[in-house]
Amino acid sequence: MLRAVRFANQLGFTIDPPTFEAIKHNAKRLEIISAERIHTEVNKILLCDTPSTGFILLRESGLMAEFFPEFLELAGAEEKFGIGHKDNFYHTLQVLDNVCAKSNDLWLRWAAVLHDIAKPATKRFEPGHGWTFHGHEDKGARMVPKIFRRLKLPLDDQMRFVQKLVALHLRPIALTKEEVTDSAIRRLLFDAGDDIDALMILCRADITSKNEKKKDRYLRNYELVMQKLKDVEEKDRVRNFQPPITGEDVMRAFNIPPCKLIGDIKTVIKDAILDGQIQNDREQAWQLMLETGRKLGVEPDVLKDE
Repeated sequence: MLRAVRFANQLGFTIDPPTFEAIKHNAKRLEIISAERIHTEVNKILLCDTPSTGFILLRESGLMAEFFPEFLELAGAEEKFGIGHKDNFYHTLQVLDNVCAKSNDLWLRWAAVLHDIAKPATKRFEPGHGWTFHGHEDKGARMVPKIFRRLKLPLDDQMRFVQKLVALHLRPIALTKEEVTDSAIRRLLFDAGDDIDALMILCRADITSKNEKKKDRYLRNYELVMQKLKDVEEKDRVRNFQPPITGEDVMRAFNIPPCKLIGDIKTVIKDAILDGQIQNDREQAWQLMLETGRKLGVEPDVLKDE
C-alpha cells in the first residue's frame, strides 16, 4: 500500500480508483508492517521531486493515521471571531516542496516535515492578538526523538541535525522583522554552526505568506540577513568558534578545582565575544576572565597568561 503511494508520487502514476478504495479499506493492516519498512517507503517519498503529492495520498488513503498521527493533526484551519489561521498541513507541504527545489538532503527534508509539528499542541487564541503558537519550535524539537524512535529512524547525528533545525527555524525569520544586529547574527552563527546553510534554506522555504507585500518584505529582509551572515562570519569567524579561554586556564589562573564557577566565567567570556564587547582574542578574554573572577568572589593566582 505504501509502495503504491510511493510509485504514484515517484513515477507520476495515478492509483486506479478501486485499488485506492482497497488501500483505504485495508489501511489498518499497516500495523503488521515493521517500522523499518514503513520509514524506507516514506524516505523514498521524501526524496521525490514534489513529496507533497505522496503526503496528500498518505492522508487521503488513511495510511498516515496509522504511523504518523502528529502530521495529520496539522490539518485544518480554525476561525474565531472572524480571525483564522493557515492550514498548517498544506503550509508544511509547501515548505517541504520549497526545500526540495533547493536541496536533495533527506534530513533537511525531514526538518521541513517536522518544523511546525508542535503547532497543534501550542495553538492558542489570544483576544486582541489572534492565533499564536508560542514555543512550538522548542516543543517540536523535543518531539523529534520520540517520532524518530517510533519510526526506527536513526537516533544519531542525523536526528540531532533535524532537532537543531526545528529548534532554530524561527530565529532567522525573527531577524527579518527587526533591525539585524551583529550580535544577533553572531549568536545565530554560533548556535547553528556548520548547519547554518541548511537552516537558511529551511527558513527561506518557510516564507509562504499569501500576502504578496508581506512576502516580498520578508524575502528582502531575508537577503539582508544572508548578507549579514556572510559579513559577520568573514569578519569574526564565529561559526563553530571555541572561546580562547579553557576551563584549565580558569583553574590555573585562580588556583581552584573543577566547579560551577568555571562554567560561569566561561559563559561570560563567550557572551562577551558574541555580543561584540570583546574580540575573539585570548589576551582580551584573559583580562575579562580576571575581572569576572573578582566580581564572583575569587582572586587570581596568576595575573598574566604564560
